[in-house]
Amino acid sequence: MAGTFEALDDFLSDGLTLPVTGQDGVTREYHIPDPSADAGIKIERITSLAARLAAGGAAPEKQVLDDNEELDLYRLCLGDAYDRLKTETSWSMFKHVALTAMFWITTDEDTALEYWRTGEAPGKAGRNRAERRQMSRGSSAKAAANGTPSPASTSGTRAASQRRSKGGRGRGRPQI
Repeated sequence: MAGTFEALDDFLSDGLTLPVTGQDGVTREYHIPDPSADAGIKIERITSLAARLAAGGAAPEKQVLDDNEELDLYRLCLGDAYDRLKTETSWSMFKHVALTAMFWITTDEDTALEYWRTGEAPGKAGRNRAERRQMSRGSSAKAAANGTPSPASTSGTRAASQRRSKGGRGRGRPQI
């Protein structure tokens, strides 16, 4: 016999609350409400289409969204917080909040948090700060690949010859 289902609101969140620094330098909390079912469906359609196109898929044969729906993706993601965020924040902050909300709506809170903390598409934020610094110093594989290759050895020794031990006659430990 099956168990009893709990009410959905017992474990689903009603929104996302994000601390955002406005253009005035003050950090405020903005509550991004859970979108309506219609908005969620539109957001899913837009993002799945974008993911297919990014993966090299073919464009759909018929128009999925009209221009107004496409332009309103951020409004759909941000809901009631849209106007306030648009007025009080810079473009980069506004976009970061909207994309965080989009990841929360289309995937889950953990994915949204990963994007919020890194600004990287989920799954691509694997490099920590030390790795990024190392990459910027020119020691990356890319930098090595772009450099001039070292010339071959010209010392006259053969690559296959074995090294001799300090004793000079091959005594002692063999060199490997």
